[in-house]
Amino acid sequence: MSNTHEKDVVLVNEQGLHTRPARILVEKTTRFKSEIEIILNDYVANGKSIMGLLGLLAYKGCKLKIRATGEDAEEAVKEIATLIESGFDE
Repeated sequence: MSNTHEKDVVLVNEQGLHTRPARILVEKTTRFKSEIEIILNDYVANGKSIMGLLGLLAYKGCKLKIRATGEDAEEAVKEIATLIESGFDE
């Protein structure tokens, strides 16, 4: 049985999910064993792929869903949500 956790967050940084925050996000997600997805509307990106994340074309104010499946899914969602909600310290 898989352990799946999800959380909706709002992207708050001015420039959206551009290269720098996408790189920071990938650095964070690759620390987890869980499969991580970042979802914008109907598009699902692998949270461990910088190209997938950039392909979301996520902008300030959009709602993202974080979904993690695996043994450390709850911790992954919590830490990723905190990172996104902080605006990547921009």
